[in-house]
Amino acid sequence: MTNFYRKLVFIITLIGISNFGFSQSNEIKIKFIGNCGLYLTDGNSNLYIDFPYKSGAYGYMKYDQTEIDSIKENSIFLFTHRHADHYSKKILKQIKSKHKGKVFGNWNTKKFEKLNNSIDDFKIETFKTKHRFTFKHYSYLITWHGKRIFLSGDTETADIIATIKDINWAFVPYWIMLDAKEKNLKIDTEKFGIYHLYPNQKINNSAPEKIVLLNKQGEVIKIQY
Repeated sequence: MTNFYRKLVFIITLIGISNFGFSQSNEIKIKFIGNCGLYLTDGNSNLYIDFPYKSGAYGYMKYDQTEIDSIKENSIFLFTHRHADHYSKKILKQIKSKHKGKVFGNWNTKKFEKLNNSIDDFKIETFKTKHRFTFKHYSYLITWHGKRIFLSGDTETADIIATIKDINWAFVPYWIMLDAKEKNLKIDTEKFGIYHLYPNQKINNSAPEKIVLLNKQGEVIKIQY
């Protein structure tokens, strides 16, 4: 074999190793879009939480059109409820006509078994939680590749999350933290992501090693598994 072909084989091998390493990164990436809007991916499946919503609804966060333009094909969309700062029927219809995808939410929880079957190594548990402005609101516990991720949505109390053990990441509004403190409830999680903040809302973070304030849109959290 000539030196040229040896070099060619070597380069191809390196490319193969590189691509394999990228596809087998063994991490869940969570991108903060705004409000309670999150994009989760393990590199194979794509899951959007409480997104798309109406940009800027009720004075909460706006987002750039590029977030809609970058929606992945055949994604899954999961909603805690259908208030405008969490959900937009109009935008979702446009996305589905262009990119297809499946939609799950507080109105069709009986179909969640299909969601479990459509994503590898994935399980979702539903919790009916209180939100004074809607009759039906759900929080979710996702177990994906062995990692437990709690998504509270707009629920107002820490009563439900305080009953769940061994959470890796809990995504909650700041008022859940206040409620837990007032009631002396322990939330059993390794990390908190505090979301649903108003633009430019200032909150003191006394434990940055455990708490991430999601006030910077586009921030990415990586969970190794």
